[in-house]
Order: sequence, then C-alpha cells, then structure tokens
Amino acid sequence: MATRKVTSTVIREDQVTIPAEFRRTHHIREGSKVIFSSKKTGELTLKSVPNLEDLAGVDSGRMSYKDAVKKLDRMRENDRYVDQEQANG
Repeated sequence: MATRKVTSTVIREDQVTIPAEFRRTHHIREGSKVIFSSKKTGELTLKSVPNLEDLAGVDSGRMSYKDAVKKLDRMRENDRYVDQEQANG
C-alpha cells in the first residue's frame, strides 16, 4: 500500500486537525489516544492507540478484561522505553 500524505495546518493553541479520512480509517474519535514519535531525522509520526472496548470480542475467552488491560499497559511501557532509547541514540 502506498503511503498517503496529507497536509494539515497548526492552528491556535498549537492544535492540528487529523484529516477525516485518517480518523475514519484508524477509528480515531474524540477522546481517542494517539502517540507522537520523533526521530533525529526530523520525521514525526502519529500512531493511534486502540481502545480496548473497540476490540471487545477479538480474543473472546483468551484472557479477562483485567488481564488484557495489564498486558496492554506493559506493552505501552515497553514501547515508551524503546522509544526513549532510540531518541537518546
């Protein structure tokens, strides 16, 4: 799949609008969480964080909701650690 690029403008209070087609494709709505990453090359990326409630039923019976939240929190913490290592070179 080809990379899709769209320009958005920074508005007051340093806010940027995520274009509607990206919000729809990645199920981003008001209250959704996103992760910003920056590389030394100047590349800035935005990644949507899935809402556990949106994934209800995906792995039905494999683990409890509470266990899934714990696992996701560990994964997020690991991602933060990896991102910090990459940023520090």
